[in-house]
Amino acid sequence: MLNPAICRYPCSTLNELPEDIQAMIIEVQEKTGFIPHVFLTLARRPNEFRAFFDYYQAIMTREANLSLAEKEMIIVTTSAANGCQYCVVAHGAVLRIVSKDPLLSDQLSTNHRHAAITERQKAILDFSLKLCRAPEEICQQDYEALYMQGLTDEDIWDISSVCAFFGLSNRMAVISAMQPNVEFYTMGR
Repeated sequence: MLNPAICRYPCSTLNELPEDIQAMIIEVQEKTGFIPHVFLTLARRPNEFRAFFDYYQAIMTREANLSLAEKEMIIVTTSAANGCQYCVVAHGAVLRIVSKDPLLSDQLSTNHRHAAITERQKAILDFSLKLCRAPEEICQQDYEALYMQGLTDEDIWDISSVCAFFGLSNRMAVISAMQPNVEFYTMGR
């Protein structure tokens, strides 16, 4: 059934989906009070849905030197560069909640260099944007800028994983014309 309020592709109803996907979506709905459109959009292809959310969980819940807020900062900043309204709005809401800063996501989606963030975070976002926009230009100097902020090669792998995964996510959201749930706009404000 086509639902233009969600995206340009047909979305299944919750009851039409495989049981494991239903269970995942219901768990999210119980936590948030609504079903984020990304779940219904991607569930049209169950195997890809599972792979997508398995990788999301792997990179976002991994114990790392990057905080959840820093990962969300990468997502908001690079999603804005990729023109992904869904991810900017949805992850902007998550960032407002985890950072307890109602302004940060708006600042990052416009220009992270003018946001009230640390030098470490600016270095992370500078690297992320370069990886997002011109990955072939990454050079030793880019690594050195991160090392100077106390980041390691493992941290750089984590930064790159978040950036790369959301490059995929952004493109799927854009081509599907996925619309953010209205709830995201006011969360954490």
